[in-house]
Amino acid sequence: MPNALAFLALLSWPLVTVILFRRLPLERALVWTLLGGYLFLPPVAEINLPAIPAFDKMSIPSLSAYLVCLFMLKQHIPLIPEGWTGRALLALFVLSPFGTVLTNAESIVVNFRPDLPGMRLYDALSIVSYQAYVIMTFAMARRFLATASALREILIALVIAGLIYSVPMLIEIRLSPQINVWIYGFFQHAFDQMMRQGGFRPIVFLQHGLWVAFFAMTALLAAVQLAREAEAKNRLRRYLVVLYLLVLLVLSKSIGALIYGVLLLPLVWLLPTRHLLLIALSMAVFTLSYPVLRAVGAIPVDWMVETAARFSADRAQSLGYRFTNEGLLLAHAWEKPLFGWGGWLRNLLHDPLTGRVATIADGQWIITLTLYGWSGFVAEFGLMALPLVLLAREAILGRPETFVRGLGALGVIHGVNMVDMLPNATLTPLTWMICGALLGHAEQLRRERVAKTLRNSQMNSAAKTLI
Repeated sequence: MPNALAFLALLSWPLVTVILFRRLPLERALVWTLLGGYLFLPPVAEINLPAIPAFDKMSIPSLSAYLVCLFMLKQHIPLIPEGWTGRALLALFVLSPFGTVLTNAESIVVNFRPDLPGMRLYDALSIVSYQAYVIMTFAMARRFLATASALREILIALVIAGLIYSVPMLIEIRLSPQINVWIYGFFQHAFDQMMRQGGFRPIVFLQHGLWVAFFAMTALLAAVQLAREAEAKNRLRRYLVVLYLLVLLVLSKSIGALIYGVLLLPLVWLLPTRHLLLIALSMAVFTLSYPVLRAVGAIPVDWMVETAARFSADRAQSLGYRFTNEGLLLAHAWEKPLFGWGGWLRNLLHDPLTGRVATIADGQWIITLTLYGWSGFVAEFGLMALPLVLLAREAILGRPETFVRGLGALGVIHGVNMVDMLPNATLTPLTWMICGALLGHAEQLRRERVAKTLRNSQMNSAAKTLI
């Protein structure tokens, strides 16, 4: 049960937001409002008011920053992307919950438990209200974080936050994950899942230790990019930061995040921006294709479990359990493929004898697919993939010298975040912040390329006229 300090932290974050925007440049204030709220506000704790979604660490920073930008700074924040693809995906993102409600009005009978209620119009409005916080984050990042300086602010903030967060992480690795208990009065997950390899993995103020490890990996890749572009006098110090964050990632005891880091670190270090953007696109395409590949049996799940068993029986058992649940839930999702099953645990399978929930949805893709069907999956993951598609197009059609430093690294960070949503539900405000920033920059690159093409065309026409 969260203590009074947990609710005080949530209630005070709007004031923290105002202070940040008064003392820092807008770009930096926005990044730290979203990043700081995600990392340090209490998880799980929420403030419930009638008829609106709960206020928690995901919604409060987004809403606070949006209101400050809109009313205190008098900034215009367009909510709709420029291209028709982005507009269509955003419209589907907002409207698909109404389809879910209309196709799930019936209740579901569950033995020895109350029936699972049918969906109501109120449920659709509640979902859309929560999606509004996502759209706010996405729109603010697209508007204010699309410039070269803003993209660099994101990378710097990730590294600084990683260094700051390393302190409580190391404490928990040594003493056990207790900081959320000490400060906010409760433990946010199953404690046994924080015990790995004869020790502990940190959870700090996030939902799970996997989230912490993934953030450490993100900070590591950002640090590699900053070290790569550093001047000679600063390069050694920055590579020491890279080494420190790599050790921290190893100590986080998450095999998935460690594999991401080890594979992507040399790529971010060595490859040009164009190649990194194409790699990021390949990760997005794989993520979008995964449900179909999984349904037709193109994913070698048995081989993956056998390979994991060579290193750890526990890892293999965990992976096999995930794949088993995926298969059951995917079959369940195909029964209502267009709009899904909706909430109230309707999207999960239940034991026919006891009525208890018999499946667990770990990956964000299967959660979205069972809740909202293909319409929700295409809308949500399509929006996430859109900036990588547009940036890859600019990588093919544009000139390499137009790419700003750090663009490729952020593209890879976003792409690997999408891949990580296959085994985990690591969809966070940072996902939408980076996604919006990349989309805004892609739109900017397209405008510049089109304008240059138009100028060249006009100059050629003028030259022909003179001749």
